[in-house]
Amino acid sequence: MMENELIDQRKHKIEELKRLGIDPYANYFKTSHCASGILSSYVKVSDEQLKTIDTEFSIAGRVIAIRDFGKSKFIHILDGSGKIQAYIRKDIVGIEGLEFIKEFVDIGDFVGIVGNLFRTKTGELTLNVKDLRLISKAINPLPEKWHGLRDVEIRYRKRYLDLISNSEVKDVFLKRTKIIKAIRTFLDNKDFIEVETPVLHPIAGGAAARPFKTHHNALDMDLFLRIAPELYLKRLVIGGFDRVYEIGRTFRNEGISTQHNPEFTMLELYQAYATYEDLMNLLEELICFVAETVFNKNQFEYQGLKMDFSRPWKRIGIIESLIDAFGEEVLRHDEILFSKADSFGIEYKGVRGKAIVELFEHTKGKDIVDPAFVYGFPTDISPLSRKNDENPEITDRFELFMAGREIANAFSELNDPIDQRERFAKQLEIKARGGDEYQEIDEDFISALEYGMPPTAGAGIGIDRLVMLLTDSSSIRDVIFFPQLRT
Repeated sequence: MMENELIDQRKHKIEELKRLGIDPYANYFKTSHCASGILSSYVKVSDEQLKTIDTEFSIAGRVIAIRDFGKSKFIHILDGSGKIQAYIRKDIVGIEGLEFIKEFVDIGDFVGIVGNLFRTKTGELTLNVKDLRLISKAINPLPEKWHGLRDVEIRYRKRYLDLISNSEVKDVFLKRTKIIKAIRTFLDNKDFIEVETPVLHPIAGGAAARPFKTHHNALDMDLFLRIAPELYLKRLVIGGFDRVYEIGRTFRNEGISTQHNPEFTMLELYQAYATYEDLMNLLEELICFVAETVFNKNQFEYQGLKMDFSRPWKRIGIIESLIDAFGEEVLRHDEILFSKADSFGIEYKGVRGKAIVELFEHTKGKDIVDPAFVYGFPTDISPLSRKNDENPEITDRFELFMAGREIANAFSELNDPIDQRERFAKQLEIKARGGDEYQEIDEDFISALEYGMPPTAGAGIGIDRLVMLLTDSSSIRDVIFFPQLRT
């Protein structure tokens, strides 16, 4: 039967149900148990003990399978916790009950069932149905062979079907939730305070990225969706909140790939009286805590790469690595540096720091598998970071790498307002060269710094990328419920 015919058939059933005075979208069924709760609680109970249990179980869920044996039926019910089998017999529900199910209940419908528990001859815990009610009629049939939907386009565009048909997908998102919960638990226990800062910004600040632009009608002003919450969080440190963090959506009007989505989730945290080295220890402890809490292990595999989270994690200097790979001359002369960057097809827009970092990532960075802190980022591409006391050409900044990709960015914060203004001004030179990743001058933030900010260190972690690594997901679209797609 064609899909349109099935849809028409189901619409006809809805009309017939209404004619019989039965609401196809009832709102009165109450549950007492969930599928996984029943199975886990009674899996070790013997058949003889089951016979003595007179508890009536009331559960509701989606019908995902129906097997008809004439005078009886087996159906599988999927609820938010998992799947359970139900057995429907004519001598219990009556001929009318059995005929009703045959006539009106289809795969995809939501039903509520009440029954006792028993074990079939094959050893499967099953509910012996005393009462079954149709509580939500599905018009669209589930996709053909929906047990294991594999069409990527359908999976991302219709995530609800993906979640129905692929239990491993649902498990990834449940783990994502647990990862975020564990992060909150860790930071709360470290006396960090969770805060919320604006999503609409008058200036695109806190990172070097291309923003999304919008317009506020009542104020008649252009605004930007935030590319980072950094500058607002540092305002809170100035205001006296010594330890703050925010987990929220961030927006960057840039490319889409397996590692990039225009909107993504970030954790940003700031700690007064701390340095970037303190944050190396903090992030190490945080991610190991998440790994142990959610996964109960510190060994992970990502796309065939084996990662060991055992502490302490390596510290790798960018400058030292490039000297080791290409010799000191590559950093002494721009023409040599730029020539080497050109040989790898790197776009750097005449920005020395960008050429250095991109050259590192194309050579050394991609080979980092176990977690490692990469430090010593050039000052010209780190406009918000404190300069290193011994070498002002670099900043006290690091990125956390795992499996050849960046997961976190952190640094000792620049709290000198005079230096900050000069750094912002130099960003305009990058803009003048045609660079599309630069930091706008934020006069209000500079004014806030002029009131004094204690020595502070801050870090940002890409939640989506972290979830990808911990769940062995190849694409960022696999860990975002509704990724951005072309219409």
